[in-house]
Amino acid sequence: RPDLFAPALAQAGLKPDRVIYVEAHDEKSVLSCFEEGLRHGGLGCVVAEVSRLSMTVSRRLQLAAEASGTMGLALRRWRRQTEAADFGQPTAASTRWRVSALPSTPLPVPGVGRHRWLVELIRARAGESADFEVEACDEQGRLALPAELAHGSVQTGIGRRYASG
Repeated sequence: RPDLFAPALAQAGLKPDRVIYVEAHDEKSVLSCFEEGLRHGGLGCVVAEVSRLSMTVSRRLQLAAEASGTMGLALRRWRRQTEAADFGQPTAASTRWRVSALPSTPLPVPGVGRHRWLVELIRARAGESADFEVEACDEQGRLALPAELAHGSVQTGIGRRYASG
């Protein structure tokens, strides 16, 4: 979707002069650009939003990333749960993550607190699954653990498995 907001990326530490944006007409073109970016070898990371990722395509992308040493991130997001039908299908990716929104941090005054997310490592080759609660970037542009987790006052959170719907 063409909803990438450059000023928000800058707030997260991705300066506009360090990002190359490519829009493609269809899914096949997106995957072609994704693979070409991975094969280039001069990029730090290639990110593509795709709706479907077959085992064959994901294997080609994985091989391209391994050959160049470039990280590739395939983002899949859906407006409706019915669109997520292939989420559980196997891919050749080294890891699989799920990011879900959490309620923002409560403030002592009325208003909206820092954004929070549940980041779940669902699959990792030769590794274990894990969950992380993170908050939006701080003044230095770094993601942070929520205060109650960072200071150890809550027993739940990191490492705990959450039910997903």
